[in-house]
Amino acid sequence: MQLFRFANPEYLYLLLLLPVMTLIFIINQIRRKNALKRLGEPVLISRLIPEISKARPVIKFILLLFSFSALIIMLARPQFGSRLEEVRKQGVEVIIALDVSNSMLAEDIQPDRLTRAKQAISKLVDNLDNDKIGLIVFAGDAYTQIPITTDYISAKMFLSTINPDMVPKQGTAIGAAIALAQKSFSPGEGKSKALIIITDGENHEDDPVSQAEEAAKTGIIIHTIGIGSAEGVPVPVTTGGRRDYLKGPDGTTVITRLDEEILKKIAVSAGGNYVRASSSSIGLDEIFSDIKKMKKDELESTMYTEYNDQFQIFAVIALFFLILEIIIMERKNRKLQNVKLFRFKI
Repeated sequence: MQLFRFANPEYLYLLLLLPVMTLIFIINQIRRKNALKRLGEPVLISRLIPEISKARPVIKFILLLFSFSALIIMLARPQFGSRLEEVRKQGVEVIIALDVSNSMLAEDIQPDRLTRAKQAISKLVDNLDNDKIGLIVFAGDAYTQIPITTDYISAKMFLSTINPDMVPKQGTAIGAAIALAQKSFSPGEGKSKALIIITDGENHEDDPVSQAEEAAKTGIIIHTIGIGSAEGVPVPVTTGGRRDYLKGPDGTTVITRLDEEILKKIAVSAGGNYVRASSSSIGLDEIFSDIKKMKKDELESTMYTEYNDQFQIFAVIALFFLILEIIIMERKNRKLQNVKLFRFKI
């Protein structure tokens, strides 16, 4: 299997110009049509100026769009990974355990707790170099979303798909996330391993502190990030297209509150730090600066080390459609339209 990527993906934003170009073309066509109407009856105008074509400008414009699109893709430099190689780097292993329970949809952190956390993780991944990263999602149970890897592109791709619906059992099982993280790190003593838990701390399922103590015995340092407000806020939900708030079994509105005490205990028991998130800063940068001070280990990973450019194909496509657009005249040729290649007598 080969890995596909764009070497310069920022050029793909130019594709946003396509609908703008289309709108401008439609407006010009309408103005042209209105201008011809002012000259006289459409039937009379078509007889006086028979070379005017309604279809040709549209065809030329479509060809121009195809050419422009292919040119943009060419500039973005599509590439295929061509060789897998074992790579050795000096770094640490980091697993992020992200709470995806319904309470993470609360909006006391803008735009909401979960979205803000995902944005911060994505930014962190962009700044990684030699370290390995993994991602666990948890609610009433814990699941591995991204096995520990140095493939940062795939990590960001999977990160974007995370939502509360991916974990069928609701709740907040922090202990289950810690236990799963223990199994997810690379085996071996003396390796630098750090677990970052991002949650509102409302643990309902297990004893995360004792589980954190067990993880600390295997050399795992656990940092915690508390996200939310201690005062408590309702959890917004959308049902039937209407915005409402999550209700409990008795019909009362559920209020979610940040439980800082449990998160502080987890961090202390596993030699880590606790940080309270805010709308301006989740706290990942602060924690990762501490992780960078940890002893670096030699990490092995399999990754694509050579990429072949495929932009030449799109350059040919762009040139082909551009030549077609130039060849096709906007108006009919009076001489050519009278040429009959085949004549039949009836």
